[in-house]
Amino acid sequence: MDGGVLEGRGTDRRWGPYAAAITRWEGLTRPAPEPTDAAGRLRPDFVEWMQGLDAGWVTATPGLGRPAQLTALGNGVIPQ
Repeated sequence: MDGGVLEGRGTDRRWGPYAAAITRWEGLTRPAPEPTDAAGRLRPDFVEWMQGLDAGWVTATPGLGRPAQLTALGNGVIPQ
């Protein structure tokens, strides 16, 4: 391990001090999506992943745009 870089798990410097936690969660769920889009805004699919929801649980809802997805995720209840 070197300054937040974990080998062999797809985790790199972008996670900084959170690399170990991201790697652990990836092992329990699936690979982490990028946290932000090209404009530097939080991506709803990353929030969905952090909450342990299935991919597309909120983000694949037809007609639900990014702001509404983030609202739904922010107001949601995390399953135990």
